[in-house]
Amino acid sequence: MEQKQFIYTLKLIPELIDPKNWTDKENQIVGNHFTRLKELLNQGKLVLAGRTQTMDEDTFGIVILQVESEEEATLLMNDDPAVKEGVMTAEMFPYKVALFNHDFRA
Repeated sequence: MEQKQFIYTLKLIPELIDPKNWTDKENQIVGNHFTRLKELLNQGKLVLAGRTQTMDEDTFGIVILQVESEEEATLLMNDDPAVKEGVMTAEMFPYKVALFNHDFRA
């Protein structure tokens, strides 16, 4: 089966835009979120993940997945610890990488 690509955007819930509102719980959840993204990378399902370097109402993250179906992508998005625990909201879109710089290094 041909793999399909999807992108989901992530936004912090409004009260967490202010770093003073973060507790150990939110830090742990976001740590679990990052660990889960690394697992998806190791499984070959994650193409790219990152976030803007601001911390305001415009801050967002993206996750690009390459999986077999939209259902799988939606399941992975909803299983993201940050989404599951209500720290971030997410929205899924069908996506297609058109160009890619193979020399890019983060």
